[in-house]
Amino acid sequence: MSAASGMRARMESLELLANNLANVETGGFKADREFYSLYSSADAGADARNGQVTTLPVIQSQWTDLRQGDLKTTGNPLDVAIDGEGFFAAQTPQGVRYTRNGNFRVAATGQITTGEGHPVLSKQGTPITIQQNLPVEIKADGSVLQPGRPTSQLGITAFDPSAVNKEGHNYFVATPGATPKTTTAAVHQGTLETSNVGAPESAVRLVAIMRQFEMLQRAASVGNELNKRAMEEIARVTT
Repeated sequence: MSAASGMRARMESLELLANNLANVETGGFKADREFYSLYSSADAGADARNGQVTTLPVIQSQWTDLRQGDLKTTGNPLDVAIDGEGFFAAQTPQGVRYTRNGNFRVAATGQITTGEGHPVLSKQGTPITIQQNLPVEIKADGSVLQPGRPTSQLGITAFDPSAVNKEGHNYFVATPGATPKTTTAAVHQGTLETSNVGAPESAVRLVAIMRQFEMLQRAASVGNELNKRAMEEIARVTT
């Protein structure tokens, strides 16, 4: 039973790790981590030898590591990175969503959008529109200038880590009632934030998880074999 529970926990860890590794090159991606706990079933009995109740390892919850990734210079004027706390805001069909991925585009309408085509929002909560035939300059405070004249300002919204939940496509959603907080983050043009997934560390963890799974699998096989022999001995004695 303990071996089976351990294998289930290792499988869940493997799924989280596989998703992290798949997004190691995704701009602004935040790694998922797991928090372990020990579970005791309602009918668990105490060990007659030491009085300890049998516990099973489980992943109690998963959490998102919001630590900032490295900033990489790209030279693309529509690549923007946040240095510090905060998210870019985008208008999606599901409502306002937040992201750290500043790999922006310009739509045919002149709106600045995310890679998925969602309009990036200004500090006032409106889509940002620029003239495509003019150079774009983005200041540290998020001000968008063309050429030299301010046209809008990127909206940078910060929350407490517990106030945002991860969604698909590298987006976050604020929890109901979440209140934005002030941030001193700076915006860097021509720069992208890389994923905060450490590829070497994740590779080492992957090997460790696989080895742990194999050991637990052997333990489960040994337990099954012992149970089989015990049943055979009982049958032999009773006949």
